[in-house]
Amino acid sequence: MRVTFGRYLPKNSIIHAMDPRFKLVMIILLMVSIFLPIGFTGYIICAIVILSLFAISKLSFRMLLGLLPPVLFVFLVIFIMNAFLTHPEASLIQYFLDPANATPGIWINESGNAGQFLVNMKDVTNLPDGYQNIGLFYKMGPAWFSEKALYNALIMSFRIYLMISLTCILTASTSPLQLTLAIEDLLYPLKWIGIPVYILSMIISIALRMIPTLIDEAGRIMKAQSSRGIDVHNGKLKDKVKGLTSLIIPLLVSAFQKAEDLSYAMEARGYDPYSKRTRYIQFKFKTADLMLMLFALAVMVFLILYSFGVLGLWHINLPRLDTILGLKNTL
Repeated sequence: MRVTFGRYLPKNSIIHAMDPRFKLVMIILLMVSIFLPIGFTGYIICAIVILSLFAISKLSFRMLLGLLPPVLFVFLVIFIMNAFLTHPEASLIQYFLDPANATPGIWINESGNAGQFLVNMKDVTNLPDGYQNIGLFYKMGPAWFSEKALYNALIMSFRIYLMISLTCILTASTSPLQLTLAIEDLLYPLKWIGIPVYILSMIISIALRMIPTLIDEAGRIMKAQSSRGIDVHNGKLKDKVKGLTSLIIPLLVSAFQKAEDLSYAMEARGYDPYSKRTRYIQFKFKTADLMLMLFALAVMVFLILYSFGVLGLWHINLPRLDTILGLKNTL
């Protein structure tokens, strides 16, 4: 499946025809919503909104499947890191190892010399002062595989996936030139303090445009290295590291070469970032653009109120899945 992340895909949709300035603000508002402490239920709401934008943009949902492999790798890395960094305090374990503190809902199962044991502290109402309900833990050597570690990995991976999906909608529905001009307009107030807004917007636009180019280049290099007998998918870890080195170094060289070619091409066309310029493309927003941006703002406000529990005053029953799992306030 061809990777289309970062590549503009011309379609006849409302999102494609939307004023890029309003579109960029809409995407930023939704990204801010993703960073709110809204739990899995809130992120499901964000996912529904993003899927709706995908449908309105007439983009293929296969693009979302193509974004999964890197997110799964991130999930694995975060889970392993949390397994070593997230664990119950030793004083709490010793507290429950004492038979005098036997409590319903808490059970500890030691396995002798291996030093491995399970700790289940769900639905406990009489924890010592200063301790939280930490769920199920399983100790294996220096690592603690736990509900909290799994939850942290899932929530961070889901956040990253939603953010990449929003970025994909933006880049697939907005041409590089439109994106450059939109960033320049939104950053215009920075001109008052001497920041070169046009140069900054051009850098951001070129960086976004280079993403699909580098992805294609990486695929070409991997095929060339595979034809030479280098396998980065199979074999021992040492062999995989060597294989990745043979991929990363040529990719960096190619990236610098493309950047140099781009600079020569811009100079040959008389590009001067400091010269005054006029615009051929003039943006005119429509009512539909304003409505979509206000919709994103309404979603963000709704999730802010939801994260603080204010919606309970309006008799809206929307339970948070992390609360149901007994993992609230453990991030």
